[in-house]
Amino acid sequence: MIEFTMPALGADMDEGTLNEWLVKPGDPVSRGQVVAVVETTKAAVEIECWVEGTVHELLVPIGQTVQVGAPLARLTEPGETAESPPVTQPAVIPVPPVVEEPPVVEETPVVEAVSVVAPPSVEHRRRWVSPAARRVAVSLSVDVEKVTGTGPQGAVTINDVEHAAAHIEAAAPEAPKTVAAQPAKLSPKELAAKRGAEMRKSIAAAMSRSKREIPHYYLADEILLEPALTWLADRNATRSITERVLPTVLQLKAVALAAQRFGEFSGFWREDGFEPAAQVHVGVAISLRGGGLVAPAIHDVADKSLDELMGDLTDLVARARAFSLRSSEMSDPTITVTSLGDQGVDAVFGVIYPPQVALVGFGTPTPQVRAIDGGIRIATTVQATLAADHRASDGHRGALFLAAINELLQQPDQLEK
Repeated sequence: MIEFTMPALGADMDEGTLNEWLVKPGDPVSRGQVVAVVETTKAAVEIECWVEGTVHELLVPIGQTVQVGAPLARLTEPGETAESPPVTQPAVIPVPPVVEEPPVVEETPVVEAVSVVAPPSVEHRRRWVSPAARRVAVSLSVDVEKVTGTGPQGAVTINDVEHAAAHIEAAAPEAPKTVAAQPAKLSPKELAAKRGAEMRKSIAAAMSRSKREIPHYYLADEILLEPALTWLADRNATRSITERVLPTVLQLKAVALAAQRFGEFSGFWREDGFEPAAQVHVGVAISLRGGGLVAPAIHDVADKSLDELMGDLTDLVARARAFSLRSSEMSDPTITVTSLGDQGVDAVFGVIYPPQVALVGFGTPTPQVRAIDGGIRIATTVQATLAADHRASDGHRGALFLAAINELLQQPDQLEK
């Protein structure tokens, strides 16, 4: 029997609330299959199962908040036969202690308990609604089932709910005034502020832990971007707008390839030891509308083409802002890249996201007067920075790592492969 537990979806996550089961007892599951949806302070995260087997028992009912590492379900392994059918799901769900009284059959809440934990019917295709959108819908008295979703895969987003609420309010006749006071509803702006405050609290906890536990060191290098920008402009000129690649994609690929050469910057510090990652999964810092930040991963960046990475980046940003991400994207970035170029800053010196050991930052590309090839001219440069964990690497290796990123960006055609 295999226990399927709540995964850690980042250093700032201690618990999550089960929003939806996508399987039921008796269902076969495969590696990588999405089996549940869990709400965190940052997003609704699709939880993937990384073992193969058959669902024997669901241990947590919808709506319950559970700690990271707590069992969510039990699975039988291929070829294994369960001793008894999973007909007693409520028995393993924690409930408040009951005061002993003379047994009365009519008062045993068996039917009610079973109805609570029963997973949704697999015959009904679930509708994508972010937990944040559900909360807003409740506060604005909007029937979310009647809202048209505009997010990825037709997901209902916060903006969709607020738009529907505005139409309802405009169409509704003015209600007669009553003496009884009605509970105040939060405006969309107030709700956004509340969500932002919750996320800020989680981020603050993770960053405080990072600065407290990780001995950071910082390095910076100015990179000449002219070769990369010229090559990219020529490449994009032959493509439609939807097929064009952004300079950010070149930076992500360069970081991933450099991290392959210098493995001490891609991996995790756990139990007083460094664990190098087999593949480079680059976490991309994404700012959310209404405030807050997430850094989900694009997987196997070093092995993908620029077109594949551009598609992955576009999809990831859209789903992050619709509060719909996967557990693997949140739990396994091996190094993070943050870019504040569109904010007009020269350089960004980030805080490492534990248990990772490095973060690369890129500032705004700006024209500078520089000595190049024996002459003086104006050229576009960008400040690349490295925040690294001194337990896993040192300044000498960090300098070589930044130099490798610089070298790769001087040969952009090598990034295409």
